Amino acid sequence: MSGTVVAVSSNGEYSFTKPNRESVTLLAGLGVEGDVHAGVTVKHRSRVAQDPTRPNLRQVHLIHEELFGDLGERGFTVAPGQLGENVTTRGIDLLALPTGALLRIGADAVVEVTGLRNPCLQIDRFQDGLLKQVVGRDEAGNVVRKAGIMGVVREGGVIRPGDAIEVELPQAPHRPLERV
Repeated sequence: MSGTVVAVSSNGEYSFTKPNRESVTLLAGLGVEGDVHAGVTVKHRSRVAQDPTRPNLRQVHLIHEELFGDLGERGFTVAPGQLGENVTTRGIDLLALPTGALLRIGADAVVEVTGLRNPCLQIDRFQDGLLKQVVGRDEAGNVVRKAGIMGVVREGGVIRPGDAIEVELPQAPHRPLERV
Protein backbone atom coordinates (compact mmCIF):
# COMPACT_ATOMS: atom_id res chain seq x y z
CA MET A 1 0.00 0.00 0.00
CA SER A 2 1.43 3.35 -0.98
CA GLY A 3 0.42 6.94 -1.55
CA THR A 4 1.71 10.47 -1.86
CA VAL A 5 1.99 13.59 0.26
CA VAL A 6 -0.19 16.31 -1.30
CA ALA A 7 0.52 19.09 1.20
CA VAL A 8 2.22 19.70 4.54
CA SER A 9 0.98 22.28 7.05
CA SER A 10 1.88 23.62 10.47
CA ASN A 11 1.05 26.48 12.79
CA GLY A 12 2.91 27.72 15.85
CA GLU A 13 -0.28 29.29 17.25
CA TYR A 14 -3.61 27.78 18.22
CA SER A 15 -5.78 28.17 15.15
CA PHE A 16 -8.20 25.83 13.46
CA THR A 17 -6.47 26.00 10.08
CA LYS A 18 -2.78 25.49 9.37
CA PRO A 19 -0.93 27.25 6.56
CA ASN A 20 0.68 25.06 3.90
CA ARG A 21 4.48 24.92 3.93
CA GLU A 22 7.15 23.92 1.43
CA SER A 23 8.27 21.32 3.95
CA VAL A 24 7.87 20.34 7.60
CA THR A 25 10.29 18.55 9.87
CA LEU A 26 9.00 15.68 11.98
CA LEU A 27 10.80 15.24 15.30
CA ALA A 28 10.88 11.77 16.87
CA GLY A 29 8.66 11.58 19.94
CA LEU A 30 7.43 15.16 19.53
CA GLY A 31 5.61 15.83 16.25
CA VAL A 32 5.91 18.63 13.71
CA GLU A 33 8.69 21.06 14.52
CA GLY A 34 7.24 24.46 15.43
CA ASP A 35 3.63 23.23 15.49
CA VAL A 36 1.51 24.11 18.51
CA HIS A 37 0.50 20.45 18.93
CA ALA A 38 4.06 19.10 19.09
CA GLY A 39 5.16 17.61 22.39
CA VAL A 40 5.53 14.50 24.50
CA THR A 41 2.34 15.23 26.47
CA VAL A 42 -1.08 16.30 25.17
CA LYS A 43 -1.30 19.74 23.56
CA HIS A 44 -4.90 19.92 22.35
CA ARG A 45 -6.69 22.31 24.68
CA SER A 46 -9.53 19.97 25.58
CA ARG A 47 -7.09 17.18 26.44
CA VAL A 48 -4.84 19.50 28.47
CA ALA A 49 -7.89 20.56 30.52
CA GLN A 50 -8.65 16.90 31.31
CA ASP A 51 -5.11 15.74 32.16
CA PRO A 52 -2.00 17.60 30.94
CA THR A 53 0.28 14.67 31.84
CA ARG A 54 -1.21 12.20 29.35
CA PRO A 55 1.00 11.11 26.45
CA ASN A 56 0.46 12.97 23.18
CA LEU A 57 -1.00 10.40 20.77
CA ARG A 58 -1.97 13.27 18.44
CA GLN A 59 1.46 14.58 17.40
CA VAL A 60 0.67 14.43 13.67
CA HIS A 61 -2.74 14.79 12.03
CA LEU A 62 -3.20 13.27 8.56
CA ILE A 63 -6.20 13.65 6.24
CA HIS A 64 -6.80 11.97 2.89
CA GLU A 65 -7.33 14.43 0.04
CA GLU A 66 -10.15 12.22 -1.25
CA LEU A 67 -12.28 13.51 1.65
CA PHE A 68 -12.16 17.01 0.15
CA GLY A 69 -13.66 15.69 -3.09
CA ASP A 70 -16.47 13.98 -1.18
CA LEU A 71 -17.16 17.18 0.75
CA GLY A 72 -17.12 19.19 -2.48
CA GLU A 73 -19.91 16.99 -3.85
CA ARG A 74 -21.96 18.04 -0.81
CA GLY A 75 -21.32 21.76 -1.36
CA PHE A 76 -18.34 22.30 0.97
CA THR A 77 -15.03 23.73 -0.22
CA VAL A 78 -12.05 22.49 1.78
CA ALA A 79 -8.37 22.71 0.87
CA PRO A 80 -5.27 21.14 2.45
CA GLY A 81 -4.51 22.50 5.92
CA GLN A 82 -7.95 24.00 6.43
CA LEU A 83 -9.13 21.23 8.77
CA GLY A 84 -5.99 21.58 10.88
CA GLU A 85 -4.11 18.62 9.46
CA ASN A 86 -0.33 18.49 9.18
CA VAL A 87 -0.16 16.07 6.26
CA THR A 88 -2.64 15.77 3.40
CA THR A 89 -2.32 12.44 1.59
CA ARG A 90 -3.54 10.85 -1.64
CA GLY A 91 -3.94 7.19 -2.51
CA ILE A 92 -4.15 5.60 0.95
CA ASP A 93 -7.38 4.71 2.74
CA LEU A 94 -6.18 6.19 6.02
CA LEU A 95 -9.40 5.39 7.87
CA ALA A 96 -9.03 1.67 7.10
CA LEU A 97 -5.53 1.40 8.58
CA PRO A 98 -5.14 -0.54 11.81
CA THR A 99 -3.74 0.88 15.02
CA GLY A 100 0.05 0.61 14.96
CA ALA A 101 0.45 0.84 11.18
CA LEU A 102 3.66 2.62 10.21
CA LEU A 103 3.70 5.32 7.55
CA ARG A 104 7.14 5.74 6.01
CA ILE A 105 7.08 9.24 4.57
CA GLY A 106 9.79 10.61 2.32
CA ALA A 107 13.38 9.54 2.86
CA ASP A 108 13.46 9.23 6.66
CA ALA A 109 10.24 9.97 8.56
CA VAL A 110 8.11 7.27 10.17
CA VAL A 111 4.72 7.97 11.78
CA GLU A 112 2.92 5.32 13.83
CA VAL A 113 -0.87 5.50 13.51
CA THR A 114 -2.52 5.86 16.94
CA GLY A 115 -6.18 6.41 16.11
CA LEU A 116 -8.95 8.49 14.58
CA ARG A 117 -9.28 12.22 14.91
CA ASN A 118 -12.30 13.15 16.96
CA PRO A 119 -13.55 16.32 15.26
CA CYS A 120 -14.97 19.10 17.37
CA LEU A 121 -17.41 21.98 16.96
CA GLN A 122 -14.67 24.20 15.55
CA ILE A 123 -15.35 22.49 12.21
CA ASP A 124 -18.83 24.07 12.15
CA ARG A 125 -17.31 27.46 12.91
CA PHE A 126 -15.10 26.97 9.87
CA GLN A 127 -18.08 25.98 7.67
CA ASP A 128 -21.57 25.58 9.08
CA GLY A 129 -22.82 22.01 8.79
CA LEU A 130 -19.41 20.50 8.06
CA LEU A 131 -19.24 18.54 11.33
CA LYS A 132 -22.20 16.37 10.25
CA GLN A 133 -20.32 15.56 7.07
CA VAL A 134 -17.20 14.29 8.85
CA VAL A 135 -18.93 12.54 11.77
CA GLY A 136 -21.94 10.36 11.17
CA ARG A 137 -23.42 6.97 11.87
CA ASP A 138 -23.42 3.74 9.92
CA GLU A 139 -26.45 1.49 9.35
CA ALA A 140 -25.92 -0.15 12.76
CA GLY A 141 -25.84 3.22 14.54
CA ASN A 142 -22.09 3.21 15.21
CA VAL A 143 -20.26 6.54 15.09
CA VAL A 144 -18.15 6.95 11.94
CA ARG A 145 -15.34 9.52 12.02
CA LYS A 146 -13.98 10.67 8.65
CA ALA A 147 -11.78 13.66 9.60
CA GLY A 148 -8.47 11.84 9.39
CA ILE A 149 -6.12 9.96 11.62
CA MET A 150 -3.56 10.81 14.28
CA GLY A 151 -0.08 9.48 14.84
CA VAL A 152 3.17 9.79 16.74
CA VAL A 153 6.59 10.33 15.18
CA ARG A 154 8.82 7.27 15.55
CA GLU A 155 11.60 8.52 13.25
CA GLY A 156 12.12 12.13 12.31
CA GLY A 157 12.78 13.67 8.95
CA VAL A 158 11.82 16.37 6.50
CA ILE A 159 8.68 15.77 4.43
CA ARG A 160 7.44 17.67 1.39
CA PRO A 161 4.56 17.59 -1.08
CA GLY A 162 5.25 14.87 -3.62
CA ASP A 163 7.01 12.57 -1.14
CA ALA A 164 6.04 8.91 -1.27
CA ILE A 165 4.23 7.26 1.63
CA GLU A 166 4.67 3.54 2.21
CA VAL A 167 2.41 1.69 4.65
CA GLU A 168 3.76 -1.09 6.85
CA LEU A 169 1.03 -3.03 8.61
CA PRO A 170 1.57 -4.42 12.12
CA GLN A 171 1.39 -8.12 12.81
CA ALA A 172 -2.11 -9.57 12.89
CA PRO A 173 -4.53 -9.54 14.51
CA HIS A 174 -5.11 -5.92 13.53
CA ARG A 175 -6.90 -3.55 15.88
CA PRO A 176 -9.28 -1.11 14.19
CA LEU A 177 -8.73 2.58 14.79
CA GLU A 178 -10.52 4.18 17.71
CA ARG A 179 -10.83 7.84 18.60
CA VAL A 180 -7.78 9.38 20.30
